[in-house]
Amino acid sequence: MNLSATRQQGLTLISLIFVLGLIGFFVLLTLKIVPIYLDHGKVKSALEALKATPELETKSEYEIRDSLNKRFNINYVYDVKQDDIKVVKHGNYLKVDIEYETVVKLVGNLSALAEFHDTIEAGEE
Repeated sequence: MNLSATRQQGLTLISLIFVLGLIGFFVLLTLKIVPIYLDHGKVKSALEALKATPELETKSEYEIRDSLNKRFNINYVYDVKQDDIKVVKHGNYLKVDIEYETVVKLVGNLSALAEFHDTIEAGEE
């Protein structure tokens, strides 16, 4: 009778727990970060819709900000504040610049920061 030692293969309990923890962390990271980029898509679409507005360069700064705020409220975008929106007008030239950042708490004292900067221009200088 030949009793040869069989080699065991597979994960130990500790390595299985480590792999599951790593997978769980990346799932959590994905679930927290994807909504940030979905909201940023809404900001970009609001800017593109504003750019498509007829005679945009003739509108006042108040009208432009009001239009953006209405679009943000409809799409539930709360990360962009009034201070993040810069409107520059020179004659027939208009530039709308939105620069904002979003911080999302992940676990404990660990957070993720995303910074965004979008610009549209209309008219001629």
